[in-house]
Amino acid sequence: APAKKSGPAKSTAKKTDGGPQSKASAAPEIEDVEPSEMSLEEIEERLNSVVKTETISQLKSTVWKERLEAIGMLKQDVENLTELDKSAELLVRLLCAVPGWNEKNVQVQQQVIEVITYIASTVKKFPKRCVVLCLLGISERVADIKTRAPAMKCLTAFCEAVGPGFVFERLYKIMKEHKNPKVLSEGILWMVSAVEDFGTSNLKLKDIIDFCKDTGLQSSAAATRNSTIKLIGMLHKFVGPDIKGFLSDVKPALLSALDAEYEKNPFEGAAAPPKRTVRALDTASSTSAASSDGLPREDISSKITPALLKNLGSPDWKLRLESIEAVNKIVEEAHKRIQPTGTVDLFTALRGRLNDSNKNLVMATLSSIGVLASAMGPSVEKSSKGILADVLKCIGDNKKHMRECTLTALDSWVAATQLDKMVPYIAVALGDQKSGSEGRKDLFDWLSKHVSKMSDPAEALPLLKPSASSLMDKSSEVRKAAETFMNEVLKICGQAAVAKNLRDLPSPTMAIVAERLKLSSVHEGISDSVKTVTTSMSLPSKGGLKNIKPGLNDRSSNVGKAASQRGVPARASVTMISSQDSLQSQALFNIKDSNKEDRERRVLVRKFKFEEPRREQIDELKVDLFKHFREDVSLRLWNSDFKRQIDGIELLQKALPSSGKEVVELLDILLRWFVLRFCESNTTCLLKVLDFLPELFDGLKDQSYMLTEAEAAIFLPCLIEKSGHNIEKVREKMGELIKQMINIYSLPKLLPYILEGLRSKNNRTRIECVDIIGYFMDHNGTEVGGLLKNLPSVAALTAERDGEIRKAALNTLATAYKNLGDDVWRYVGKLSDAQRSMLDDRFKWKAREMDKRREGRPGDARAALRRSVRENGSDVAEQSGELVSRSMAGSMMSRCFIYLINRFAVPSVFHNTTLFVYSCP
Repeated sequence: APAKKSGPAKSTAKKTDGGPQSKASAAPEIEDVEPSEMSLEEIEERLNSVVKTETISQLKSTVWKERLEAIGMLKQDVENLTELDKSAELLVRLLCAVPGWNEKNVQVQQQVIEVITYIASTVKKFPKRCVVLCLLGISERVADIKTRAPAMKCLTAFCEAVGPGFVFERLYKIMKEHKNPKVLSEGILWMVSAVEDFGTSNLKLKDIIDFCKDTGLQSSAAATRNSTIKLIGMLHKFVGPDIKGFLSDVKPALLSALDAEYEKNPFEGAAAPPKRTVRALDTASSTSAASSDGLPREDISSKITPALLKNLGSPDWKLRLESIEAVNKIVEEAHKRIQPTGTVDLFTALRGRLNDSNKNLVMATLSSIGVLASAMGPSVEKSSKGILADVLKCIGDNKKHMRECTLTALDSWVAATQLDKMVPYIAVALGDQKSGSEGRKDLFDWLSKHVSKMSDPAEALPLLKPSASSLMDKSSEVRKAAETFMNEVLKICGQAAVAKNLRDLPSPTMAIVAERLKLSSVHEGISDSVKTVTTSMSLPSKGGLKNIKPGLNDRSSNVGKAASQRGVPARASVTMISSQDSLQSQALFNIKDSNKEDRERRVLVRKFKFEEPRREQIDELKVDLFKHFREDVSLRLWNSDFKRQIDGIELLQKALPSSGKEVVELLDILLRWFVLRFCESNTTCLLKVLDFLPELFDGLKDQSYMLTEAEAAIFLPCLIEKSGHNIEKVREKMGELIKQMINIYSLPKLLPYILEGLRSKNNRTRIECVDIIGYFMDHNGTEVGGLLKNLPSVAALTAERDGEIRKAALNTLATAYKNLGDDVWRYVGKLSDAQRSMLDDRFKWKAREMDKRREGRPGDARAALRRSVRENGSDVAEQSGELVSRSMAGSMMSRCFIYLINRFAVPSVFHNTTLFVYSCP
């Protein structure tokens, strides 16, 4: 009788176990895995020279002992064969036919399985047709406890011979359709051991996951469900948490059981190498294994529609939010595993949402970007077109929740692309001063956790320079976090690499880094003066010394205490101070190599608007200070102890009368240092600076020196912004200083800085600026320097909620009314009825006050000036803006009288004061 063919029916299609065939691969002829029909007589005839006829006859016997004896003899013959490969398929076909898979005797069954196992594990190439012939019978033997062990061993031998992918693929259908539930449950248990032995690189994970979901977890048999849960847990060990996305739709009870199994099999990835290997894989399967990261990824390009992209930029915030949620849903439906196809436009649209005015939408966008990064894997870097730079900007937000969302997105990104690819973007973010102190601190903490996991530690070196500048940040938390991160880099890269990377830092910064990181190799290249800076004082910060408390009154005790805290003997520090005193005989200023124009071009400031000094600006100031000022003065000015700073200011005060030329040449450096002092919280030092500045400006006035545009842009924005100090005495001194500025910087140029102060976030600053505008109107008239055309900016403040701002604005407008009369209404701009009512009441009050003081009526002085123009000719108007003398009389009428005198006399100086002549339209 012909041998019965086991396994599925013959198929004309040729298949492989390793996924889609690569077009470019020059693979040999694909193996036909479906066994053809072959009769038992043909098998006996072809094995005539290998197996004895008596042995085959006994295998056909109805007596089980004879069959057992025959299978034992066959086993010996097979083991003695020298060319087993030629007869492997025929021997397997013979055993499938006689005694066959219907054999009832357990001992005979075991012997048959052992012979097949020996053949599969011995031959160089075991045909897949043989596996197909045996799988149904072997799977049934796995279900029987008596033959389970040898049957499982045989399946493992098949996996070593042809690969687990092919064996699994054939078993899915057999186990699913078999009537015996043991075949399914025990077969899945064997799959657990196979995954543990061979890993997942040769498996089609989507097929096995679908089999587990559709068959294993849906089974009514508890044993089958439990076996399936173990199989999924083993897959988690190799694949990781991404597998959870494919199982999110199973029953909650099963999800709980799966979570428990995940904990038993935590993700190991590359740390869990396979215990067994496949002897030979065809080209297709090898290519598939090499080009795939395991779990399948879905193409979502068809779901990223133009309507979705358009709605992401919709003016309606609800529609924008719905679109962001739609993106999350698309990724969720793809089991959080997507291909990069078509995602470039999506990232471009999401990039715009990172600047959304609605902060909740920004946080939702950050979450979506993190989800996309996790779902795409390494390919997200190319598809995202630099969106990471915009993500990192969100770390500077003052809301903790926003920063946490940003760090979560960064966690997803680093898991997908590795930190090496993120370094260029992070280096820029660390140097961005708009990232507040809390944001930079969080970013340094995040980096410290991840830097040790970098595949190439040298990739972290570009982060050192921006980190070095943060060692001098005003925030102690930022300094500590930066130092911790740099020490982590030092551990993984070594001193030599770190020192080489930081070699071109400015010397003072290099000294600080060398001290903090204890870089012995760097100390050799540092000059003695810079070492003194490092060892005898701590660092000033860009925003002041808010966290430093005054020490003892004794100066030497302060120095000794500060030095001893850093491990430097107090005696050594006192010796350094003594050596500095010997420098007193040298010139205080060094302008030999000074190039003021180059320095001013180097100082990048935003005109009119105040910005905190950036790290690189502080570094440059430090270098300039030590280069152009005597060492003992530099050490005092750049000291963390405010008393030492005051000593430095006193040295400058003494040298001021005799060093006019040098002060003018180095004025930009001094102004930059004053800005740092304005930004600190030490009132004693600040008051000393405010006492020194009037003397400095008087000296500049005596030299007829006018500030350059760069000097004004360095100093005035900070002076205006800080004029709203919370201490009244400081506010008064700063207000007087601003009024004094017109002696060295013209009022038309000064006015834009004051007007910028009206937009300050500090209400006190706005009040001071309004009062200063009123002062200039009262003393210089409304038509000088553009004061008149800027009255709408003052009038707009009458609508503010703060009563003090409204009061200051009304007072200044009352001053304008005093000079202009009812003409003031032409210049105040559009006002609400309530604002006009307030102004009208204030103007009436002002008119009554003027009448009580006998100052005339509002606008009389301006009218008199106009009459004088008509009576004395039009050439008076041509002299508008000329600088002529006047007394300090308060009334406008007396100033008009002085003007008329000077119209017909030679201008002269009275009381060393000046007056601007007003144009009279």
